[in-house]
Amino acid sequence: MVNQVKKLLYIVLAITLIAMAVNLFLGPHHIAAGGLTGLAIIIEAATGFDRSITVFVFNMAILVLTYFFLGKEVFLNTVIGATLLPIIMGFIPHTMLINNVMLSVIVGSAFFGIGVAILYKNNASSGGTAVPPLILKKYFNIDTSIGLFVTDCVVVVASLFVFELESFFFAIFSIFLTSVTMRYIEDGLNKKKMVFIISDKQEVILNDLLHVIKRGVTVVPVVGGHTKQERDMLMITLNVKDYQQLLKVVDSHDKRAFMITSTVSDVHGLGFTYESGSV
Repeated sequence: MVNQVKKLLYIVLAITLIAMAVNLFLGPHHIAAGGLTGLAIIIEAATGFDRSITVFVFNMAILVLTYFFLGKEVFLNTVIGATLLPIIMGFIPHTMLINNVMLSVIVGSAFFGIGVAILYKNNASSGGTAVPPLILKKYFNIDTSIGLFVTDCVVVVASLFVFELESFFFAIFSIFLTSVTMRYIEDGLNKKKMVFIISDKQEVILNDLLHVIKRGVTVVPVVGGHTKQERDMLMITLNVKDYQQLLKVVDSHDKRAFMITSTVSDVHGLGFTYESGSV
């Protein structure tokens, strides 16, 4: 029950961010950045029909298609977001919060990307044009990324018939910013460093890593490709803030140590997602 409540709160937060992006940042500047919300902005500008009502009508039709073509599970994951989006859009005023178009597009796209990423993390959806590509994937084996790209292109090109050319290019820029934001959120905000160390002073370095930096270390047996010499390699994963301390530890013992460092987007397990004795 607690998990279900948390999931619902996350969905409400995500939908609110998306609605704010549309009503406060993108819509007032006529930026139809793809998707159903972009289509609703175009229809509102052309006919005066409220964008929240447009989203509601289309999402109800999308929910029917979802139930019959994608099944009950996908329908249940979609129904909450698809129903909440037009409702929350109806409550948030259509106000130009930022007069500068570029700044408004940046903030709105970031809000939109964060909202969609939160929905994806909770296996939810706001409906709209995200559903047809899933149907095309299931029945015609057309990649969902291609389906989404095509639907977004149709909406953005349609904006040319209603808005100025400048709005068209801002819409493309907004789609790019939204995708970058989503990728950043999906890849993880709490980055870690994973370091591989080969040194002639393995024992003293290992001791300091365990007792000074206080992180677990894995000793991996390796063989040199050229020399065929067998030796041990140290592997350690640590927080970014501890990385400079690690460099000092290694340099203090062996300035010629061979190190490979990579950025890790997510780490699960003892010392990271839980502490000893907490499970």
